[in-house]
Amino acid sequence: MTRPSPKRVTISDIARRAGVSVGAVSFALNGRKGVSEETRQRVLRLAEELGWAPTSAARSLAEAKTDTFGLVLARDPRTLGVESFYMQFIAGLEAELTRRSYGLLLQVAASPRDELATLKKWRNARRVDGVILVDLAVDDPRVELSVQPNALPVVAVGDPGVAGGLTSVWTDDAESTRQAVRHLAGLGHRRIARVSGLDFLAHTRIRNDAFVAEMTGLGLDPLLLRTDYTPESGARATRAALTGSGRPTALVYDNDVMAVAGLGVALELGFGVPADVSIVAWDDSPFCAYTYPTLSALSHDVVAFGSHVARRLFDVLAGAEPGAFLDSTPRLITRGSTGPA
Repeated sequence: MTRPSPKRVTISDIARRAGVSVGAVSFALNGRKGVSEETRQRVLRLAEELGWAPTSAARSLAEAKTDTFGLVLARDPRTLGVESFYMQFIAGLEAELTRRSYGLLLQVAASPRDELATLKKWRNARRVDGVILVDLAVDDPRVELSVQPNALPVVAVGDPGVAGGLTSVWTDDAESTRQAVRHLAGLGHRRIARVSGLDFLAHTRIRNDAFVAEMTGLGLDPLLLRTDYTPESGARATRAALTGSGRPTALVYDNDVMAVAGLGVALELGFGVPADVSIVAWDDSPFCAYTYPTLSALSHDVVAFGSHVARRLFDVLAGAEPGAFLDSTPRLITRGSTGPA
């Protein structure tokens, strides 16, 4: 069963919803005089909500495949240049897309607001056949956009609890976080710091909540240090933790580049790793295996994860019912950076 092509929205549809004439809609959409500003704004708002495509080229795209999926990343390009996760994830996407003669339209946006605007443009012009949503936030407006009439096929990369009923592919970050805490607690660590990422992201909150709950349940002393995923912020958080009162004896980082930066800070301050402080990274890129000491890490196959997401989007395109698909539970790989407290 193939997914039916969305019905093309016309100016007659907009006129009917707005309660005005087709001519008034035409004037409003083309910026011509003859309608009040209030009517113009109402028409423009409805056109956006309904997904009206303004050009003949866009109307043609609405009825034809583009053989392309879209991905927008609302991240600082400098972060993407050093963080390996998305390079591996995109490699996995491309492996599956290439196999099916599809392309990937990738755009880096300056902010979540710009990302949402890009997704609306893609929807209105039918620029891509489907969209991959990453970095889900709590009450994410992209989820709301993706369940509106005339929406593009979508797969959300994130916990089903924030995917709004969309098809989702996820990793069990809560269980992985608990696994790291239990490992460190078993080594005798009582005060453990979590160097977390951006707080508005759903997966950050899931990890934070699991960390605090597991630490509290074990009678341990949790410390949350909030950052923006960059190595600079990871280094600052590490320095503050290791030079302040109540120094932690273990740190768990939200990505690998912050863990590498934190390792450098610990050694610079004269702390032995793991003699004085233990370090756990996330995602387990090649960085982790080639530092000294090598970094213990929560590991999963990110390339395979990307390929899994692409396969699910092809399923959605073919008319599959929405579902939530657990890809993996990142597991702790112990190396040289963790030891007894």
